[in-house]
Amino acid sequence: MLTVEESAEGKMKIVALLYPEEPHARTDSGVLASAERVLDLRDWLEGEGHTVVGTTDTGEGLDEELADAEVLITTPFWPAYMDDARFAKAPQLKLVINAGIGSDHVDRDAAKRHGASVAEVTGSNVVSVAEHNVMQILLLVRDFLPGHRQVEEGRWDVADAVRSSHDLEGKTVGLVGLGAIGGRTALRLKGFDVRMLYYAPHRRSPAEEETLGVKYARLDDLVAESDVVCLALPLSSESQSLFGRERIAAMKPGSWLVNTARGALVDTDALVEALESGHLAGYAGDTWYPQPAPVDHPWRTMPRQAMTIHTSGMSLEAQQRIASGVREILGAYLAGGPLPEDYLLTDGSGG
Repeated sequence: MLTVEESAEGKMKIVALLYPEEPHARTDSGVLASAERVLDLRDWLEGEGHTVVGTTDTGEGLDEELADAEVLITTPFWPAYMDDARFAKAPQLKLVINAGIGSDHVDRDAAKRHGASVAEVTGSNVVSVAEHNVMQILLLVRDFLPGHRQVEEGRWDVADAVRSSHDLEGKTVGLVGLGAIGGRTALRLKGFDVRMLYYAPHRRSPAEEETLGVKYARLDDLVAESDVVCLALPLSSESQSLFGRERIAAMKPGSWLVNTARGALVDTDALVEALESGHLAGYAGDTWYPQPAPVDHPWRTMPRQAMTIHTSGMSLEAQQRIASGVREILGAYLAGGPLPEDYLLTDGSGG
């Protein structure tokens, strides 16, 4: 198998699994992270003699392309689920780049076993996701959707539209996770005069807590006291179904749950039951499992939801940052040098 240095001297095949853009593609479109645009890296890479394949096929078509590929660009928004079986079908694969944040769809241990490095563009869309969190909290608490639907339906029934609308001010918001996204979410919520609790494996310093306007709480206490719970933590074996039937039942009756982190943090069926019973007043998020979500996914039709497809980290500005980061990673790889340390998750080169 080729080493990083050897591969960098020759020409390689780069496969980018990204979401489709047609029929909306335009030459002046700001949508960079589509299979058609390939983050606007095609001219540069093909100019260097490399082969670039943009695809939306997550199944056998992807496997066929990976058979002789050296680099895979994937994304949390249209992911390639990379496990031992798929790595085995890609014997020349040396580098997996996640165009975004959150690489749980790539088994890092499997990557290392197969000699592949894994990198992601850390920090590229934290602003976008934090803003999405605040937007969806407001959508739920103010119960925006009924009034909006009346516009489309030609109705004007104010009493019906506001029967579940509340002020956010004075509510308790619980942030589960206070990393880059959770911290920025807290800063944006601070101006709403809410009480903010947070739970994280590592406490922030007193100065940081004061700046962010947050107070540390144990997870069970946070869940019991919060009017809104917002998930801002990565998916891991420990956090899988963190909000299952028991923890959802422990939430305040009539509270709201927001999840732009990962769909698998929440038990699918338990959530549907809590919304149908009215125990939860609403659920919003844009992350699903699996992704893309099948048409019969129960979260599409459950009541009291304000779901979107996974777009929270795909603002046009975020896509520009993602494209820049992927280019930096590829540039280092092509030069035969070390990958940027702040982007590197798993070093499979053996170095």
